[in-house]
Amino acid sequence: MRFEAYETSGFFDEMFESDGQPRTGAAMLVRKIEALSSGELEHCQRAAELALLNMGITFNVYGHEAGTEKIWPFDIVPRMVEAHEWQRIERGLIQRTTALNLFIDDIYHDQRIVRDGVVPEELIYSGKCYLAPCAGLNPPRGVWCHISGIDLVRDADGQFYVLEDNMRCPSGVSYVLENREVMKRTFPQVFEGLCVRPVDNYPDRLLETLQYVAPAGVQNPNVVLLTPGIYNSAYFEHSFLAQQMGIELVEGSDLVAHEGFIYMRTTTGLRRVDVIYRRIDDDFLDPSELRPDSMLGVPGLLDVYRAGRVALANAPGTGIADDKAVYAYVPQIVQYYLGEDMMLPNVPTFVCSDEKQRQHVMANLDKFVVKEANGSGGYGMLMGPLASKSERDKFSELIAQDPRKYIAQPMLAISRAPTIVEEHFEGRHVDLRPYILYGKEIYVLPGGLTRVALEKGSLVVNSSQGGGSKDTWVLGARIDGSHEPAAVSAATNGATEPSRC
Repeated sequence: MRFEAYETSGFFDEMFESDGQPRTGAAMLVRKIEALSSGELEHCQRAAELALLNMGITFNVYGHEAGTEKIWPFDIVPRMVEAHEWQRIERGLIQRTTALNLFIDDIYHDQRIVRDGVVPEELIYSGKCYLAPCAGLNPPRGVWCHISGIDLVRDADGQFYVLEDNMRCPSGVSYVLENREVMKRTFPQVFEGLCVRPVDNYPDRLLETLQYVAPAGVQNPNVVLLTPGIYNSAYFEHSFLAQQMGIELVEGSDLVAHEGFIYMRTTTGLRRVDVIYRRIDDDFLDPSELRPDSMLGVPGLLDVYRAGRVALANAPGTGIADDKAVYAYVPQIVQYYLGEDMMLPNVPTFVCSDEKQRQHVMANLDKFVVKEANGSGGYGMLMGPLASKSERDKFSELIAQDPRKYIAQPMLAISRAPTIVEEHFEGRHVDLRPYILYGKEIYVLPGGLTRVALEKGSLVVNSSQGGGSKDTWVLGARIDGSHEPAAVSAATNGATEPSRC
């Protein structure tokens, strides 16, 4: 397979310039792919799909007519990010994570940012993910969002924009690790001569982050991963990460609050738990204080947490930073807490709870993408430029009924990357979800999950709606051979570790 007929016009292409020439960092990869013998790339693609099947790498789709469990869709042509681009992304993500952590802490304590009129008070208290029981909570070491996944897109101008924040239970990192493993198994020759930053140390980094926030005085913390169970859409990831970290995978019924601590039931009796990596939503954590009908959480958990005798990652209440209406204020949040301009800009966003902004959105629905402020998975959206008049009229009524529920953004010309379609390459739209760990330092996993809209022309990359993924390659050195940083420490104000490439 060759790229000579590949179409690059109309959108920013991740691998090729507009004139069809490979981008600097991708030139060697393009040469390697084009040097493959006839049918070799297709063979590697089929081998990768078989490997995913044999490894049991799946996800669940609720209500899917063909059943709930599906094999993870994967395209073997990697998406590349050059070293200088990644350096800016990395620093921008650290800046954003630092500011949002300060924002969450402020919201559940003094609310200075509200009193100073930077973020409207009604926006906070009307937020679906604002949890009043979290007021006054003090997470260990002051960290609220230990694990984050921040979605990025690249527009036609080549600039990366933050599309949304995921500060509660971001999923997908297991697919990052498994995508790389599958690439190394089925297409190893393509790595030769390329300095691709590794991702396989993520489980160790994650465990270090969780151990770091253990209660004071605990020398060898017992860490567990709390899952809703086998029917959850991300259960594969829960079991995979627990296995990779060497910790217990537990459900709510396995845990009990007893005499001021949290214990895990075992065949030899109760064993104290010090850190819980929870993969269940806030509302279900503690039925005695939150949703009384929850069968997933642990009664009394929040009392033990308040007393500082167990750590939760992420801390309850972090969802307020995921609210897409709050997202619109992140530039002001960064400026307020850090005194800095944002390195990674937001997509321009109109908050429909603001009357003036709502009127503008309602008058221009054919130009906007309308989203639910707390929606996810690509559901509950209106693609205004692609929608019919009746669909726009319906959303106009929905916005009028509950303005706080919706935000609007212009439709971006999201970048594309070459993807195998039958026996040739076609451009498909992609986004990128990097993963950030906040422990002793803020660590950004090099790359992240590149999601790809496999349907031609589609802008929806979510796996639940037919999207797939690619391995994401962050190059570790510039073309001149010099190295870019591999990690940035929050504690050292920008100090870096050298690249291992």
